[in-house]
Amino acid sequence: MADLKIPNLNKNSDKYFFKKKLSLRRKSKKKLIKESFVMLFFSALIIYLNYLIPNKISIFNNLLNNFSKLLTNLLESISYIYEICLSIFIIFSLTFALVLIIGSLSRILKVVKRRTSRIKL
Repeated sequence: MADLKIPNLNKNSDKYFFKKKLSLRRKSKKKLIKESFVMLFFSALIIYLNYLIPNKISIFNNLLNNFSKLLTNLLESISYIYEICLSIFIIFSLTFALVLIIGSLSRILKVVKRRTSRIKL
């Protein structure tokens, strides 16, 4: 019985799950300088990539026009999705109604046959 291990039901320790993983000490100057040079390199790379893009001014001039075209295409797509969903609903509802009609007719026939068979006996 002494070897029986009861699980700890105290859930307060879950709040500090990553507490021991955090490094609370300061970074060295050497590491800070390395990180700043890496940041400087990536910022220069991004600026260079932006420099390589041709016709930046015309792209910015057409931005509003492109947004308006995107919005109209999105609205048309939504209307098409509405029509597709509506036609799927019509197909499924007609199929369901057909199944209900067939089921009700089969029940009516079973009830009518049962009464006629009782009369014959």
